[in-house]
Amino acid sequence: MAEESREALLKKVYYENCPGCKVEQRKELQRGLPIKMLVAVWLVVLSAALPISSLFPFLYFMIRDLHIAKREEDIGYYAGYVGASFMIGRVLTSIFWGVVADRYGRKPVIIIGIAAVVIFNTLFGLSVNFWMAISTRFLLGCLNGLLGPIKAYASEAFREEHQALGMSTVSVAWGIGLIIGPALGGFLAQPADKYPNIFSQNSIFGRFPYFLPCLCISLFAFGVCIASFWLPETLHKHNGNTRLQDDSYEALETASYGSFANEGKQKTEEQIPKENLFKNWPLMSSIIVYCVYSLHDMAYTEIFSLWAVSPRKLGGLSFSTENVGEILAISGFGLFVFQITLYPFVERLLGPVMIARIGGIITIPLLSSYPFIAMLSGFSLYLTLNIASVLKNILSITIVTGMFILQNKAVDQRQRGAANGISMTAMSLFKAIGPAAGGALFSWAQTRLDAAILPGSQMIFFILNVVEAIAVLMTFKPFLTLRHE
Repeated sequence: MAEESREALLKKVYYENCPGCKVEQRKELQRGLPIKMLVAVWLVVLSAALPISSLFPFLYFMIRDLHIAKREEDIGYYAGYVGASFMIGRVLTSIFWGVVADRYGRKPVIIIGIAAVVIFNTLFGLSVNFWMAISTRFLLGCLNGLLGPIKAYASEAFREEHQALGMSTVSVAWGIGLIIGPALGGFLAQPADKYPNIFSQNSIFGRFPYFLPCLCISLFAFGVCIASFWLPETLHKHNGNTRLQDDSYEALETASYGSFANEGKQKTEEQIPKENLFKNWPLMSSIIVYCVYSLHDMAYTEIFSLWAVSPRKLGGLSFSTENVGEILAISGFGLFVFQITLYPFVERLLGPVMIARIGGIITIPLLSSYPFIAMLSGFSLYLTLNIASVLKNILSITIVTGMFILQNKAVDQRQRGAANGISMTAMSLFKAIGPAAGGALFSWAQTRLDAAILPGSQMIFFILNVVEAIAVLMTFKPFLTLRHE
């Protein structure tokens, strides 16, 4: 049989038995990189990521204005609780949304998650007390369960040679959202004070000084939510005479011997027993390593913003929310440039595991330099802090992308949504600990500015480095194992 005819028959066997495969998707397999799908994934992830950390630049001032903290040193504690409430909500529902995505499709979960952003992020900006702020963030976390399904979606929407770029699109869009979100929060919070010629103190933005950044993010999410109705579904429902996509080549072989042999050997997808994901060590080990890195990143995000806006007398930088927004916006632009220029080359050269190791090792001396950067002033402080922030965020995203790739390679498609749901649950638990622990650590460090060993902010960044070192050690055998294809 000629090679061309074998390929043609393979496509015929697969597509005639796959009613979920649309004509456009069939043609896409014969074309190059699907740019429209790449942009769609980017926008969905960005709309979900923006509200997660947009509050950090103004959270210090929001807690102060809500009058829940009795002392200035206690603001960090309450800020940590608000930051953690979103992740606690995700802990409770991530597996549920993963199962829903496996049963009913990725698209419905994506739409529900973005709609939750529109509603509850808007309400958070209108918070009138501490408990309303915590409640709206918690409900947003409960209903925003799309990160796991969108990772499964990205791994299914692209051909194998483009999967690394597809997964990096998820992680980098997520990372840029976690950077641009705070940038928007920094620029747009307290608009009546910053831009009195545009916003009056008597307007809704004067009465609710933290509403404008939340509103802008919600409007963006609303547009993405409407556009998501046109997303193609990637979870195909095969009929009873179809084998899994991975077995299409074997279906081709049996088809050449007649329909009787084919009917005798084929199985339905439901008849194939599903592996217990908790016994899948390549999956579980990559999730655990990912969780430790996530704990570090979330604690760093909380601590960096609190440290930057806190007064000099307490070891901070005395930055305004606008200063923090500028730094994070520059970091986001640097991250974007890195992703579209260098990341694909670095991933092919090093592989996901080596990326995580090298990124973690470089992060340790970088964070150790932060307390000394705080001794600078003026332009030298601004320039050095920008360089450090760009480098730190690039390292974080390369690590997270590597873990995404390992997790999705550890399972088959039919369990990918549930696997990412488990990953989201565990990661959300660690990320819930991150802001709470980071806020408590920050407040504690400010009470020991005169300590003989690691005073003030030096202790903060030392503990962050301990967590990072543990994550690096966990990327080695026998702890981290890879699935053998």
